[in-house]
Amino acid sequence: MNKTLRIATRQSPLALWQAEYVQTRLEKLYPNLTVVLVEMSTKGDQILNSPLPKIGGKGLFIKELEVSMMKGMADIAVHSMKDVPYEIPQGFELGAILKRENPFDAFVSNDFSSIDDLPQNAKVGTCSMRRIVQLKAIRPDLKILDLRGNINTRLKKLDEGEFDGIILACAGLIRLGLEDRIKQQISDQQSLPAIGQGAVGIEIRENDTGILKLIKPLIDVETTYRISAERAMNARLEGGCLVPIAGFALVNNEQITLTGLVGNVDTGVILKEQVLGHVSQAETLGVELANKLISLGAKDILKG
Repeated sequence: MNKTLRIATRQSPLALWQAEYVQTRLEKLYPNLTVVLVEMSTKGDQILNSPLPKIGGKGLFIKELEVSMMKGMADIAVHSMKDVPYEIPQGFELGAILKRENPFDAFVSNDFSSIDDLPQNAKVGTCSMRRIVQLKAIRPDLKILDLRGNINTRLKKLDEGEFDGIILACAGLIRLGLEDRIKQQISDQQSLPAIGQGAVGIEIRENDTGILKLIKPLIDVETTYRISAERAMNARLEGGCLVPIAGFALVNNEQITLTGLVGNVDTGVILKEQVLGHVSQAETLGVELANKLISLGAKDILKG
């Protein structure tokens, strides 16, 4: 029987790539399924002249997509997991997390090959509080300037000479065929990635068993463990994008290593901890790590 599945997606090139990737995967799995994209503009896409924390945080990139599902205009929504708040609104759930792409940050420049090569007081563009606090720790002399917009917009500003370098996610550049713009993959020692960075998630209406069954083959088990641990840490910390929070999990032989970071942009204070355990304990480990950070004073930093 022919059936149509509608995917709610933002209109940015990267969001469309992600939605089209899910579309292609599903159409290969189910030749009789027609998958269509429902393209939407979100508040986060429309307001580009203010830093994200001031206009409400990353949830602004997904609210309209959830409304479209609620109204029956779409069946699923495809998101970058780093844009999905730790608290999923009532009536929705994460149905699948797909295999993670390169999760690290990228240094992009036309004149310099690495952050270390930048001259004193060089201008670096990023809008991420997480990146800012870690950049300041390794290069306190840098002038860090706000940079918003989609990947192509940010690259254009770099190419027009507004910055000596910019920081983006490796995953987005790779997915858009712009891997050659990456001058340096920044190690997790220098810049711990954002929670969920590099992973794509599918949000569905709660208890939609038909859709759950349909998308189940897309689930990547290892990535799901990793993202579950990172998000559990974030949930315990009640972290939004008002403060620098980073969380990064690795899996090796059923063992998960989770590293977490909370920082203060104004004082430069960085709290960093790590926990290890079995993958089946992913969420418990996330809470354990958050509690370690809280015991070091993370809550005081998070309150600002």
